Amino acid sequence: HMGKIANRLAELDITLPTPAAPVAAYVPYVITGNLVFISGQLPVENGTVKITGLLGKNVDLATGNAAARLCGINILAQLNQACGGDLDRVAQCVKLSGFVASTADFFDHPKVVNGASELMQQVFGDSGKHSRAAVGVAALPLNAAVEVEAVFALKA
Repeated sequence: HMGKIANRLAELDITLPTPAAPVAAYVPYVITGNLVFISGQLPVENGTVKITGLLGKNVDLATGNAAARLCGINILAQLNQACGGDLDRVAQCVKLSGFVASTADFFDHPKVVNGASELMQQVFGDSGKHSRAAVGVAALPLNAAVEVEAVFALKA
C-alpha cells in the first residue's frame, strides 16, 4: 500500500532518485530526537550537477528556481531514506536554508529558494510550511547554482 505522501509525489509526477552519496567527510542526514537534519543537497540529476553557474551572470531566475526545486527533490530522497521509505512519518518541514551562488548585485535569492519551498508545500501541504533562510554566496561545491539543506520533524 502506498502512503499519502507517496501518492502525492506520484500525482506531482515526482520520482525520488537514489539518494546521493556525500562528496566529503560528512553523512547525508542525522536523526536526533524527532528531528532529521539533512545535509545540503545540490541540483543533481542522474549523478551530475544539472544547473551550474551564477545567478545574475549566466543563470536566470527561472533556471535558479528550477535548481532549488531539484535540490528539494534530492532532500526528499534523503528524507525518504531517513524515514525508512515512509514519508507519512514526517510531521513538519521545520526549516530550509538555501544558498544561491550569485553575483554581488543579485538580490532575488528568496525567489530562487522558493523553488524548494513551494515543493515542500506541494508535497506536504500545511506540514510543508517552514522557517527559512535564503543566502547569496560567491561559489558552491561543483559550481552548483544552488544548495539547500533542511530540518524535518518526525511524528512521535
